[in-house]
Amino acid sequence: MVSDNTMATQDQQYYGENKVDNRTEKEKAIDAWLPITSSRNAKWWYSAFHNVTAMVGAGVLSLPYAMSELGWGPGVAVLIISWVVTLYTLWQMVEMHEVVPGKRFDRYHELGQHAFGGKLGLYIVVPQQVIVEVSLCIVYMVTGGRSLMKFHDVVCGDKCIGDIKLTYFIMIFGSVHFVLSHLPNFNSISGVSLAAAVMSLSYSTIAWSASLKKGVQPDVQYGYKAKSTIGTVFNFLSALGDVAFAYSGHNVVLEIQATIPSTPEKPSKGPMWKGVVVAYIVVALCYFPVAFIGYWMYGNSVSDNILVSLNKPSWLIAMANLFVVVHVIGSYQIYAMPFFDMIETVLVKKLNFTPSFMLRFVTRNIYVATTMFLGICFPFFGGLLGFFGGFAFAPTTYFLPCVMWLSIHKPKRWSLSWICNWICIFFGVALMVLSPIGGLRSIIVQAKDYKFFS
Repeated sequence: MVSDNTMATQDQQYYGENKVDNRTEKEKAIDAWLPITSSRNAKWWYSAFHNVTAMVGAGVLSLPYAMSELGWGPGVAVLIISWVVTLYTLWQMVEMHEVVPGKRFDRYHELGQHAFGGKLGLYIVVPQQVIVEVSLCIVYMVTGGRSLMKFHDVVCGDKCIGDIKLTYFIMIFGSVHFVLSHLPNFNSISGVSLAAAVMSLSYSTIAWSASLKKGVQPDVQYGYKAKSTIGTVFNFLSALGDVAFAYSGHNVVLEIQATIPSTPEKPSKGPMWKGVVVAYIVVALCYFPVAFIGYWMYGNSVSDNILVSLNKPSWLIAMANLFVVVHVIGSYQIYAMPFFDMIETVLVKKLNFTPSFMLRFVTRNIYVATTMFLGICFPFFGGLLGFFGGFAFAPTTYFLPCVMWLSIHKPKRWSLSWICNWICIFFGVALMVLSPIGGLRSIIVQAKDYKFFS
C-alpha cells in the first residue's frame, strides 16, 4: 500500500489542481492498490520499452517464413501497411486516453464504455482483450519453453543425457513467473521490461546480420512452396495472420499510459507519444531487416524460425535463444499485468474482497499455473492463436480504435480523418475474417499426430 503523501500527489496529478476528487477514501485506497492505478510516476522512456516489449514478440523470427508464403510483393505490402495502420491507431489510443477533460481512461474497456455505452462497451472490449492477453501468455509459455530447450540442446550437444521433454522446459520457464507475477504494478516490472526490449533488438539483429553474413543460398527459390492452389491459399492466409498478429501492443497501451503522470497543463499524451514513436522505430528495426533479409537469403526453404535455418555458429544461436527467453519473460509480464488488474478489480470492487497480499498471491499463482498447464497441453497453440486470436487481435489493434474515434469525435463525412478511419476498418475486418482460416488449418494439420504431454 502506498503512503498517504504519495496518494495525494497522484490524485493531484490525476485530477489537476482545479478538479474535484469525488472518490471516497475506500475507493482511493483500492485505486492505490490495483496494478494499473497504483503508480503514476513513469517517464516517457518507460512508454518506449514497455511498448517494444509488448509489440515485438519472438514471432519476429517467423517473419521470413511468412514472407515465403506471401511472396515478395504481398509480403512487403502487408508488413509496411500493418506498420503504418497500427501506428495510426496507436496514436488514436494515446489521444483518446484523456479525451474527456479531467478524466483518464486507464483501461481499454473504460474507453470502450465511453464510446459505446456502459454494458455494450464491456461486451465488445473485454472478451477480445481477455482472449489476446491470455492467449499471448500461453504462447509465451510455449515460446519460452521451446527457446530454453533449444538453448539447452545447442549448449549441451551430444553430451546430453537422455531426451528431455518440452513439458519440463515449459515448467522451468513458468516457474520464473510464479515469482515475477507478484510484482505489484507496471512500474515495478520496468527493469524486466527494459531487459526484454533490449533482448528483442539483440536477437533480431543477430538473426538478420547472421543471415546476411551467410549470404544467398545456392539454388534459392522465391516461388510458393505448396504444390496445389488450395495449399498455397491456406498458407497465404496463415502467413497473413502471422504478420497481423505481430502488432498487438494496442491491448495494453492505455494501461501503460496510465502509469505516466498527467495534469491539465502537461497531459500524459505528450511523453506517451514520444515513447511510442521511439518504440515503433525499434519495431521497424526488428521486423523489416529480419523479414526481408531472411527471405532474401533463404527463399522458400527458410525455416519457420530463422534461427533454425542459421544453425551455426552454435554459440551465437544459443545466445540468441537465451535472449528470446529473457524477452518473452518480460512480454508475459506486460500482458499478464492488465489481466491481473481485471481480476483484482472484480474481486475487490464487485465481490468486496479485502485488498491483501494473500488475495493477490492466490489469484496470480492460479493464473500462472493455468497458462503453464495449457501451454504444456497445447504446444501448437500458435495455430489456436491464429484461429481464435484473429477475432480479437485484428479488432483491438487494427480497427476498434478507429470505430471508437468515429464514435467519439464524429469527423465530417468524406473528410481526411473519416476516410483514413474507414480504410483502416476495412483492412482490419479483412484480416479478422481471413486470418483465422489459416489458423484453423494449422490446428487440423498439427493435431493429427499430436500426443498430450509429448
